[in-house]
Amino acid sequence: MNHFLRALFFLIVVRPIMLIILGMNVRHAERLPRSGPAVIVANHNSHLDALALMTLYSTRELRHVQPVAAADYFFRNRLLKWFATQIIGIIPLQRQVKTARRDPLAPINEAIEKNQIVILFPEGTRGEPEQIETFKTGVAHISKRHPDVDVVPIFMHGFGKALPRGEALLVPFFCDVFVGESFRWTGERGSFMDEMTGRIEALAGEMPAQTW
Repeated sequence: MNHFLRALFFLIVVRPIMLIILGMNVRHAERLPRSGPAVIVANHNSHLDALALMTLYSTRELRHVQPVAAADYFFRNRLLKWFATQIIGIIPLQRQVKTARRDPLAPINEAIEKNQIVILFPEGTRGEPEQIETFKTGVAHISKRHPDVDVVPIFMHGFGKALPRGEALLVPFFCDVFVGESFRWTGERGSFMDEMTGRIEALAGEMPAQTW
């Protein structure tokens, strides 16, 4: 990861887009983890999602923040792979589990053990704008492996309309980020998933009804 180019990209490109063009609002920002290890879990509708969450951190803190992203998508060509790993600093996730020779969650576990703040999108892929899909259980396996690490739920709204899946043109739209209270491994996969889902849905319920 090239920390200098990464900081420059966020300072010159990403922050102006998020804060000026989109006017991103953040609710309960004081709940964000400021140091790792920690796991952030959020709903996912747009390529803007990871950038928006990373913008919540200062240049110094950004060195310790890494989003998890699909290797098969971001490693499609050399340029995109370089940008994803050196500028965005993704943790590549191999989604083809059946053919993988290595635990696909191993890079995530390694980042947590290095005290990184890991951003995860448990839906696994970008869904329809402003629709929350069923969460996959990979995050439960990660939390079970790290039961003392905080999991911070976040609900994001508007990014799916600002830059929907399959679109390349940014559309100015009101965007909000709601940060929830942290929680930890509950001791059982089903109850953990229920806890996470319930907390993100509760954050979604904080949205004024007329803005949907």
